[in-house]
Amino acid sequence: MSYQITVQPSGATFTASADETLLEAALRQGLIVPYGCKDGACGSCKASVLAGDLDLGHYQPSALSADESAAGKALLCTARAKSDLVIENRQISRADAIPIKVLPARVEKLEKLAPDVIELHLRLPASEQFRFRAGQYIDILLKDGKRRSYSLANAPEQEGVLELHIRHVPGGLFTEQVFGAMKVKDILRFEGPHGGFFLREESAKPVILLASGTGFAPIKSIVEHALAQGNRRPLHIYWGCRKQVDLYMSALPETWAAQHPHIQYTPVLSEPEAGWTGRAGFVHQAVMADYPDLAGHQVYACGAPAMIDAARKDFIAQCALPEEEFFSDAFTFAAPGH
Repeated sequence: MSYQITVQPSGATFTASADETLLEAALRQGLIVPYGCKDGACGSCKASVLAGDLDLGHYQPSALSADESAAGKALLCTARAKSDLVIENRQISRADAIPIKVLPARVEKLEKLAPDVIELHLRLPASEQFRFRAGQYIDILLKDGKRRSYSLANAPEQEGVLELHIRHVPGGLFTEQVFGAMKVKDILRFEGPHGGFFLREESAKPVILLASGTGFAPIKSIVEHALAQGNRRPLHIYWGCRKQVDLYMSALPETWAAQHPHIQYTPVLSEPEAGWTGRAGFVHQAVMADYPDLAGHQVYACGAPAMIDAARKDFIAQCALPEEEFFSDAFTFAAPGH
């Protein structure tokens, strides 16, 4: 049995069967939906249920609180329809025709940017075109059927090569391979592009780009794309890390800020060492100190789920950021061996 799902305020509609999540159904039918982890851990796909019945599924309490579920909130990546539904999510819209593909790619470059971060370049087949929006990600397909998701760090204008920033996760099936046995000319398979995390170019609002750790990767893609397109919207990049060594590509945003008056860059360390003269503390709190009023901004946040959750709550509650202007991609990690 299938049910009709109506999305407000856009009026978009799609159908969902009882055995698939609302996210799966929406993506299958060409809708742009904000999402991150796909397994109820990050809260990026949260929506309000205005009418109808559904099964909320299994999710992390940190992604959907008891108060939120009682108020009619649901996560599209875990919820399944039990009737026709009306839901509200201002970030859901119709996608244009960018096809999702499964392709092989050859490892072209492996460069260690920090003790636990490698820049991986994948060369695409010469006969294939691969389109994506700046900020989206791909799934690396492993031989056992598992997959690992990584944001694309290069702009779509750079053809033929995909750039990934891989953080070493001890015991991780893929990262152990990247930091160990992988070598140039190895062949990988991937699927993509995926994700609703990309710059909404129809808006003229100034933008806060908020990253933690390797969440800088899609921020890099967004900035490079905006520069390639001649987009002059004000961009303020905040990059939060523990130590200075974790700012593995800090010279690049410093160069952007020096060369382009509409770009600012603020690195923030949560555990600074002696000699650090920059900002310290939680990165989203640095944004709040600089921008106590975010009513006229858009925010794009990428990185650790805890950072994104805190930023979303505090920016909306304390800085007047409209809820529909917060876009996020939470980086979650599979347990070792999974």
